[in-house]
Amino acid sequence: MNGVALGFDSVTLTAHAQGSAVEILRRVSFAVGEGRILGLVGESGAGKSMIGRVISGILPENLQVSSGQVWFGESDLLRLDRRSRREMLGRRIAFVPQEPLSGLNPVLSVGRQMFEHLARLGVPRRLRHAYAVERLAEVGLPEPAMMLERYSHELSGGQCQRVLIAMAFSGDPRLIVADEPTTALDVVTQAQIVRVLQAVQRRHRTAVVLITHDLRLAAHVCDEIAVLYAGDLVESGPAAQVLEAPAHPYTHSLRLASPSLDGEPRRLPDLAEFMPGLAELKALHGCRFVRRCPASRPECERRVPALEACSPGHFVACPVGIVDAAAGGAGPRMAPVAPSADGAPLIRFEGVAVSYRGRGRRRGTEFHALESLSLAIEAGDVVGIVGESGSGKSTIARVMVGLLEPTAGVVRVKGTDRSAVSGEAARRLGKVVQMVFQDPDSALNPRRSVRRLVTQALETERGVAAGEIDARAAALLRQVGIAADALDRYPSQLSGGQKQRVNIARALCVVPELLVADEIVSGLDVSVQALVLNLLLRINRELGITVVFISHDLSVVRYLCRRVLVMHRGKLVEEGETAAVFARPQHPYTRLLLDSVPPDDARATWPRMHGTDGAACGERLAAARSH
Repeated sequence: MNGVALGFDSVTLTAHAQGSAVEILRRVSFAVGEGRILGLVGESGAGKSMIGRVISGILPENLQVSSGQVWFGESDLLRLDRRSRREMLGRRIAFVPQEPLSGLNPVLSVGRQMFEHLARLGVPRRLRHAYAVERLAEVGLPEPAMMLERYSHELSGGQCQRVLIAMAFSGDPRLIVADEPTTALDVVTQAQIVRVLQAVQRRHRTAVVLITHDLRLAAHVCDEIAVLYAGDLVESGPAAQVLEAPAHPYTHSLRLASPSLDGEPRRLPDLAEFMPGLAELKALHGCRFVRRCPASRPECERRVPALEACSPGHFVACPVGIVDAAAGGAGPRMAPVAPSADGAPLIRFEGVAVSYRGRGRRRGTEFHALESLSLAIEAGDVVGIVGESGSGKSTIARVMVGLLEPTAGVVRVKGTDRSAVSGEAARRLGKVVQMVFQDPDSALNPRRSVRRLVTQALETERGVAAGEIDARAAALLRQVGIAADALDRYPSQLSGGQKQRVNIARALCVVPELLVADEIVSGLDVSVQALVLNLLLRINRELGITVVFISHDLSVVRYLCRRVLVMHRGKLVEEGETAAVFARPQHPYTRLLLDSVPPDDARATWPRMHGTDGAACGERLAAARSH
C-alpha cells in the first residue's frame, strides 16, 4: 500500500463467551499515511485499545479477528506467523504505553532496560551506551548519561514517559502506537510530551496512532481523527474539521461535554446511560449509539449506518446528521453558591509546612512539600487547587482531612486548633472534613456491596438499626444519581462513573461540611466527568457543602470552582476568583499553566508555551518556575 504505513480494511474482532459470539470491533476501516498522526478518539469501551491489541497480535484467548485485513506496508499482519509478527514489534512497530511508571521495570535502571532493548534491535554492545545517550538527549532529558543510572521511582511521570518515547523510537520504527500517553500527566508535562512526540515523529517521518479520549487534544496533535463508539467507526476526517464541525451526534456530544477555558461557562450535558457492554452489544443490531442519541429514529435500531462523505475527506456513519446533543442542557451552568461570611472560616492554614527527610541516595537532605502556607476556606465555597505534579496539592488535601500532620504551623477547623483537641472533640472535628479519593478502584473494597460501602462510617456508631442503615444507603444513592437496584452490587459490577459516585456517596454519609476531592475526574471519560462535575455543583448548591477540588485540568476548575489557588513547589503563588485569575493571570507560572491547555480553536498554535524549537520551551519553563 504505497504511502500508507498502516491500513485497517473492514476488520471485525469477535469475542466468544458462553457459547455466543459478539463483534467487539465491527468492520473498522481506516488508514495512516507515512509521517502522519491519526487520533483514535472515544470513551472507555469504544474499542480504541483493542485496535492496538490487533496491531500487536496480543489478544485474549476468547478474542479473534474474524474478518478483514491489517496492512502494514505490503504485509497483512493477520497472515504473518507469530515469529514474524514478534520480529516486527519493537523494531518496525513500537508502542508507548498509557501509564509511564508501570511501563518501566522498577528494579532495573533506565540504562539496563535501554541496553536490553537495543540488544534486541541488534545494536552492538560497544555502541549501546552512546546510542542510548543520544536517544535520551533527543527527547529533551537533562544529563542523559546520568539518567541511564537512575531508576523509574527516581523520575517524574513526564521523565518516565520521555524514556519510553526514546525507547520506542530507538529502532527507527515505521509505526508507533501511543495509548493515552498523556492521561496521567499535568498540563505542563502533557504539553512537553506532546511537543517531544511531534518533534521526534517529524524527524523520523514515523506514522503514529494516538489513542486518546480527549477530542480537543487530538485535534491539536493529529492530522486526522477517527471517532469510535462501541466498536464502530462513526466519524473520520481532518482533525480541525472534526473538532470544529463534528458531523456525528456522538462526536458532538464529546465536544459539548468538554469544559472550555474561553467564553461563558455553559452547563455540561449529561449524556444518557453509558457505553454498552458485551451483553448489550449482542442485542444491538443497528447503530450502537441509538440508546444515547438525542436524534435516534426507529430505523437506526435496524440498520448499521455506513460511512458516507459529508465533505471532502470527512466521513460520518449517520443518516440523521448532527443535532444539538446537549438535549436541553446547553444553558447556563449551575453556579456555586456564595460562601458564608458569618463566623470563622471553615478551615484555615496558618504558616503550615510539611517537610520530609531524604532516604537512600538523598539521605541527609530535606524536601519541603509545603512551605509556610496560609489559606482560608469559607463555608459554602467551591475552591480549586491547581499546579503541576509535586506542587503540593495532594499534601494540602491530606493535611486538611487529618491524614498528615504538619511539621510546622496550625490547622484550624471551624476556629479550633485541630492539634489541641482529642477524644470525642477530635472525632467531631474529623466528621467536618471528608475526602473523595482519586482512584475509586483502589478506594472501594471489592468485597463490600454498595450498601455496605456507602454506610461504612455508620458501622462505628452505636444504636443504629439495620433499617436506618438501609434507608441512609438508599438516600445517599439518590443524592448521587444512582438507581436503588445498585445497592446489592459490588464495585466490579459498576462502571467507572458509578464507582466514583459511590466514592462520593460514602464521603457524604456522615454529612460533612467540607468535601476534599483529589483528582477525582482525571481518569474519567469526558461524558462521565460531566456527570461528576454537575453532581458536585448540585451537592454544593442543594446541601450547602463546601468543596475543595484538586485538579491539573484548568478547564475543569474554571467550570466548577468560584475561587482558585495556584500552587508551585509547595508555595501559594496566586489566588483569587477563578474567572479573574484565568482571564488576567499575574504570576508567570499561572500564565504558563494556562498556555499549556489545548485551546478550543483547533487552528490556534499549541502548545503556546513553545516557540519553533524545544529551547524556547525550556527557557520559558525555567523562567516561570524560578520566579
